[in-house]
Order: sequence, then C-alpha cells, then structure tokens
Amino acid sequence: MYFYKKLSQISFLSKSYAFKFLFVTFIGMYVPLIGLFFFILYGSFSFSPITILIFAFLMTFFASGITLAILKQLISPIEIASKTLISYKKEKKMPELPTSYYDEAGFLMRNIQQTILEHEKFIVEKQDLVYLLSHDLKTFAGQPQSLARLILDSNPSSEIKELAELIYQSSNQQFMYIENFLKLLKEQDEIVKLSLDLKPIQFEPMMATIEHLVKQLLEIKKIKLIVSIDVKEVNLSIDEELLIRVLVNLIDNAIKFSYPNSDVYLKIYEEKAKLIISVSDKGIGFNHNQIDELFKKFTKMSKLGTSNEGSTGIGLYLCRNIIEKSNGQLTAVSDGQNKGATFTITFNKFKQ
Repeated sequence: MYFYKKLSQISFLSKSYAFKFLFVTFIGMYVPLIGLFFFILYGSFSFSPITILIFAFLMTFFASGITLAILKQLISPIEIASKTLISYKKEKKMPELPTSYYDEAGFLMRNIQQTILEHEKFIVEKQDLVYLLSHDLKTFAGQPQSLARLILDSNPSSEIKELAELIYQSSNQQFMYIENFLKLLKEQDEIVKLSLDLKPIQFEPMMATIEHLVKQLLEIKKIKLIVSIDVKEVNLSIDEELLIRVLVNLIDNAIKFSYPNSDVYLKIYEEKAKLIISVSDKGIGFNHNQIDELFKKFTKMSKLGTSNEGSTGIGLYLCRNIIEKSNGQLTAVSDGQNKGATFTITFNKFKQ
C-alpha cells in the first residue's frame, strides 16, 4: 500500500486508479531513454557502440524491474479487498479497510467496509426482532394451552372435553413449532461463527460422552449401540462439541426409526486419505427419491418413529450445515422401506 498511498497524495492522480498505472508505466518506459541520453551527452569518455548497447540494456532491465515492482504494489488494494471478503465469508472476521482514498480502488474498499458493517447490523437487528416475536408468540400459544388444561381439570362434559383437548393439542403443536424455530435460529448463529482452524479430535473419550447422551433412548427401546473406532485422533476444522451434537442427532434418528431389540452401528475409520464416520441401522429406511427431502429445513418427511417418537424436521438440515461448514460432507443411503439406512460423514482431508 506504500506506493499506492504516495501516488494518491499527488493531486492529478488521487481520483483515478487507472492513471496511477499509466503514470508509473510511462515513467518506467522513459527512464532508460533519459538515462542513456545523459550517459552519452555528459560522459567524460567516448564510448563504443557495444558499451552504449550494454548500458541501454542494463537501464531497460533495471527500469522494467522497478516498474513491475511498483505496479505489483499498486494492485495491493484489490488484493486486500479480496482477502477481506474471503476472511469475512469463511471466518466472519470484521474488515478494517482504509476509507480515505477516492479513486476506484478506494471506492471499492470503502464500499466493502460499509456494506459488511451494514450487513452485520441488519443481521443483528433481524435476529433480535425474530427472537422477540418468537418469545411473544410462545406466550400467546401458551395461554390457550393453559386455559384448555384448566377446562380439562374441571371435569367437563364429553363434548367440552373433546373441544378442550383439540385446543390443547393445537396449542401444543404451535408451541413446539416456535420452539423448533428458535432452536433453528440458535443453531444457525453457531454455524455462522464456526472457525475453520484445525482442532485435535480424540474419538474414544468423545464416545463416552455420546454413549451417555443416548443411553436412555437405547434402554427404552432395548437397542444396542455397536461402536467400531479405527482412528484414535485426527485434526479437523470442527469443534468437538459440534461433532458430538451431530453424531448424537444421527444416533437419535437411528434409534427413533429402528425397531425395538435391534442394533445401531457407529463406525469411524480411514479410507483413501479420508475420514469416514457412519451411523447405520436396520429400521424403516426410505426410498432413493426421498434423499434430498431428508435434509431440507422443516422437511415434509418428518414423521413419527417406530414407537411414536416425535420429530422436529430440522435435525438433519442442521447436521448437514454444520458438517459442510467444516469442510465435510453428510450423505444418506437406504435400500428402501424397512431395509435400514446409513448416514455417512466424510472429511476429505485430515491429519493424524
């Protein structure tokens, strides 16, 4: 930025990025000619044509090198602007671009700075408004639910009881929808703030936490979790807490859609320089044409488990978001209805 800053202080160059390049190029072209002119005109000795030719070549080479170096420096505002956008996109790092220049490059940097700041302000204001509205909606949804519960507790007639139960169920569904919506917003906020720095992940200690979190569900349906770990530790660009959350969600799903007294399998292994984590079951499965629908937000495929467990319709959507933001892939396969399903996480590059 040094030469860009100095050239911007020249009045006739301050408002044109193109003129800066043309000015430097023009000077670079004529420096060898001017040097040769003074060399011949004011030289103390007579020079042979070969000497003049060598001097002209050296002057041209030197001037070209200096000119290219300065032109490279003049590109630095564009490089800085590009790096800033990449840093914001990947790490949500706030920009600190200079805003005191008035040529095209300065206009670009100033607009990037202002646009990102305005975008962040808009996101914060939007989130605050959504959280406020969701909180108020929870209150409104809870009132009919409470009234319906009071009616049911007062031993009403069968007709009133039936209506009160309908009100209660309807209010409960609204309440659950708002809860899921708030959960989605919270999870998306965390995903946006993900860091792509490599972090050490130890799988065996992590599995103790996962098994503890799913223990109750396994016991209720008498399902056995069979774990196979071939990779002890890797460095991945995902927080251990988020990876645990994803695996618990996948195992919860496998349990939910598996039949009692069956098995769920968790495998962690290396294959062709890739880290593979798979969760598979022998449950209700799905058809091939339903795969894309599985990962949609509030998917229409959300349904009750084999023991009538409820489903939010956002779990797999959030899991895929977390994995993809962490440079991985989450895929699903099934051989069809009642033939089980396998969800596979793949990290293309990892270090042991």
